[in-house]
Amino acid sequence: MKKQHKTVLVIGNFDLLHPGHVRLLKFARECGDRLLVAVNKDCQMKIKSRVPEQHRLEMIQSLECVDEAFLTSDEPTELIARLKPTVVVKGKEYENRENPELKSLSAYGGKLIFGSGEFETSAQSFIKRDKKQVLNLDYTEAALYAKRHNISAPSLSKVFKTIQAARVLVIGEVIVDEYVQGTAVGLSQEDPTIVITPNRKDTFLGGAAITAGHIKALGAEHVVLASVLGEDQAADYTRSQIANYQVEPLFFSDQSRPTPLKTRYRASNKTLLRVNQVRQHKISQELQAQIYQAIESQLNQIDLLVFSDFNYGLLPQPLVEKIAAACHQRGIRLVADSQTSSQVGDIARYCNMDLLTPTEREVRVSLNNPDDGLVILAQKLTEVSLPKNLVITLAEEGILIHKPNDTFDDWENDRLPALNTNAVDPAGAGDCFLAASSLALVAGANIWQACYLGSLAAACQVASLGNTPLSCQILEQAVKDSFS
Repeated sequence: MKKQHKTVLVIGNFDLLHPGHVRLLKFARECGDRLLVAVNKDCQMKIKSRVPEQHRLEMIQSLECVDEAFLTSDEPTELIARLKPTVVVKGKEYENRENPELKSLSAYGGKLIFGSGEFETSAQSFIKRDKKQVLNLDYTEAALYAKRHNISAPSLSKVFKTIQAARVLVIGEVIVDEYVQGTAVGLSQEDPTIVITPNRKDTFLGGAAITAGHIKALGAEHVVLASVLGEDQAADYTRSQIANYQVEPLFFSDQSRPTPLKTRYRASNKTLLRVNQVRQHKISQELQAQIYQAIESQLNQIDLLVFSDFNYGLLPQPLVEKIAAACHQRGIRLVADSQTSSQVGDIARYCNMDLLTPTEREVRVSLNNPDDGLVILAQKLTEVSLPKNLVITLAEEGILIHKPNDTFDDWENDRLPALNTNAVDPAGAGDCFLAASSLALVAGANIWQACYLGSLAAACQVASLGNTPLSCQILEQAVKDSFS
């Protein structure tokens, strides 16, 4: 039997949007599946509004908890009779007053609920985020870098056009990222534990899924994502959301492992705690064979294969080597990223890649080398894994680019600092850099051009909370701004 969705209706003037309105609307959204807000037109208000009706409507539309908002001149009873919402929500102060809405609701079994929501510190956390606001970057060092490597706006424009023909396959672990936003209440009286009251949860696709999402959003013609999911709610979420990225799924199931889920608890724009629900054992040989067979059948239709390895067991070495060998036979470009944070990885096991993008810590862990300087460290990794290009990412310090020659007895290096030093959420910087720089290489860019685009992409990405695909339009605008 198909589930009936519960529609909630709130009617009001919303003359000056204040935190009380936000709390009420958030409470209303939690009473059903879809929140409609009817904003009274100026002619419907008994007291002349200080804010024009269109502006009042736009403020309500900017709230994430609101699914649809519209202007109305109807009486509440007429509106309810026409829309037939499951629930109408009014402020708690109306509970002991006469409520004419009850008659209209009782005619079809609707409910009237009173509530004003929970205390929140700020309404700002409920405003929809707009990535069009991210392009406030410092291009000083980027301009000097572009001059050193003869990078121009027209040359990058050609890269963008060629990217549109790229066909890419990404393989790696999907991670579901949850951000639980809350208000810090204080310390528990029983033990020294921070207490927060959660008021909102945002969920994003991360890991290899967001890398694939970035690649598609940045302009690639076709993107396939190969991954292994558990049989859980996180897997259901992944399957339902991947279509929004316009990425073709190539998913396999493994009952022995959950879909990786990472939950961050945040208050006042700070992360207090992260909880990882993952397992790190390697997938079975039978499943490896299934994955290889499925990927091998795709290789004649792709130009680039990306290993997005989070070291939770999806990419055992025999599978990596078989896929890489098949790609080399067909002249397919290969790039790899192998994360070492709470888990242990080894970037050096990805041999003969066109590009490797480890962090400094990942290189030092791989080589067991805490002592050498960055350039020597980079050269030692290239001698072990033989990449054509190596980029060591350095968080807020930017990137070091290492380009060895064919005989590995001479090399070129350069650096780009972080172009956005006020990151809101740095979690997606590496994924976005990998996506943009890899696409640029496939489109014929040299490593210097590729890293320029990758750095701009990362700078745009970290300007908002949550790792969501960065559009080609935003990156192209950043390129234009960097040369203006």
